[in-house]
Amino acid sequence: MPPDNNGSERAIRNIKVKQKISGGFRSIDGADGFAVLRSVIDTTIKSGNDVFYALSLIANLGAE
Repeated sequence: MPPDNNGSERAIRNIKVKQKISGGFRSIDGADGFAVLRSVIDTTIKSGNDVFYALSLIANLGAE
């Protein structure tokens, strides 16, 4: 376990940048959706998998 919290700070950086650039989210649902999507993307990157492939798997879950 690393002795600092850089991983946590990197995880919330995307949300803070989104808030500063666009002025925030229009709804709570939009913010929740963004958080879930970023969580999936960050987890996929950390595990060394292909992000596009992981997102396509998720998108195809409801198609079956």
